[in-house]
Amino acid sequence: MTLLILGVVLWSVAHFIKPGLPAQRAAIDVAIGIKPARGVFAALIVASLAMMIIGYRNAEYIGLWDSPAYMTHINNTLMIASVALFGGAHSKGNIKRFVRHPMLLSVVVWSLAHLLVNGDLAALILFGGLLVWAVASIPMINARDGAWVKPPPAPRKKDFILVAITIVVYGIIVTLHALAGVSPFGS
Repeated sequence: MTLLILGVVLWSVAHFIKPGLPAQRAAIDVAIGIKPARGVFAALIVASLAMMIIGYRNAEYIGLWDSPAYMTHINNTLMIASVALFGGAHSKGNIKRFVRHPMLLSVVVWSLAHLLVNGDLAALILFGGLLVWAVASIPMINARDGAWVKPPPAPRKKDFILVAITIVVYGIIVTLHALAGVSPFGS
């Protein structure tokens, strides 16, 4: 469990430095250079991901609550929304006209969806920790970036492309979960 906790903390700290401590991040950029600094933070994030994955997979199961079977369906519906939001952060469609931080909102939805169906301590640490990180990041980034300027409308074609990509990516995620021994649709 220690590795999992350290992974969540490292992920959060590595991501909080730029929006929360911009002067310190700028000082790091000046001291070692922008590209090397990006490399250091990227390495920290990759290390935190490895720690979270290994820590979660090796954590002892300590049950906290039982989820009813219908939560699986709610989880899957929320996961489609999460994948769409994540993709929308990178698309040239219209999501960014309605949601200022689609990637962070994607993490919020993903975390909540997984907490609905995983009632153990390791899941609470992983998904709850990343939920807290995403929710805390939004006001930090807003404070750093100032007022939100909505992008102009995009062609509907871009939204249809996002829907198609969301369906394909969701299918890949379901397949990877099944290959890892996790039944995305319940038992």
